Amino acid sequence: MLSYLHGFHAGNFADIQKHAAQVLALRMLQIKPSGIACFDTHAGSALYDLRSERALKTGEAEQGVQKLWKLAGEQASSLAEDWQPLITALADINRGRPTLDRYPGSPEWFRRFRRSQDSLTAFELHPTEGRHLEDWAGQGKVRVFREDGLRGLLRQLPPRLPRLFVLIDPSYEVKSDYRAVADTLASAWRKCRHGVYLVWYPILTSGLEQTLKQAVVDGPVSRVLCSEIHLKCPPDRGMVGSGMLVVNPPWGFDERLAAMLASVSGDDCLAVTASLDWLVPE
Repeated sequence: MLSYLHGFHAGNFADIQKHAAQVLALRMLQIKPSGIACFDTHAGSALYDLRSERALKTGEAEQGVQKLWKLAGEQASSLAEDWQPLITALADINRGRPTLDRYPGSPEWFRRFRRSQDSLTAFELHPTEGRHLEDWAGQGKVRVFREDGLRGLLRQLPPRLPRLFVLIDPSYEVKSDYRAVADTLASAWRKCRHGVYLVWYPILTSGLEQTLKQAVVDGPVSRVLCSEIHLKCPPDRGMVGSGMLVVNPPWGFDERLAAMLASVSGDDCLAVTASLDWLVPE
């Protein structure tokens, strides 16, 4: 199935959690000078117009990044320090305007924080999203592949650079995606056990995400941190929260991510409850 378009959901509460974890982990890995091979398995369009018909139809950004942006402007001191690089990037992307009209997807976050010694490879199977991704990449140092990102990732491993950072965040349009992600993570880990892997998943009223989590628990991968946020006023059906699995997180990552999410979990921002624990210890 290829019906999912992230433009309807860009900048929602799940994106805030996902991109906070992505940028924090990348910046912490960059404390060391050696190059990092970054892979984005489901890259989407890279940049999203929050004024577009799609974004306005759902209004999800209004309950996500727009609330974060407002909090940063009115109560910046209440935000954890690690939010500042993301807030600065959002201001730059929106050319310093007071309104937030554009929101970056995961490949743009990678590009914004990538160093000269780091590489970025992005996968996108959806034909429309793939064309937008290629246009965005242009002549920049980003490799774009129009193919299934799970298969493509395994084909590219192990990387040529000494370190590896992977973001896996499919839409989970079909139930088999949960098992496919767990199997891909296990295969990638066997190829590159020192890599840092981030896996996003939706938390649903149906509980389908438990298939993914249990498969990871039963699999070979160790050192798996689990971060979840749950809406305080969830809908009767569909997505009621957002989860991130982080394999081989940098030392201290758990405390810093917990502080970031705690500082935006109040009713004046994301209106979520946040939890963080080890799904699989060492």
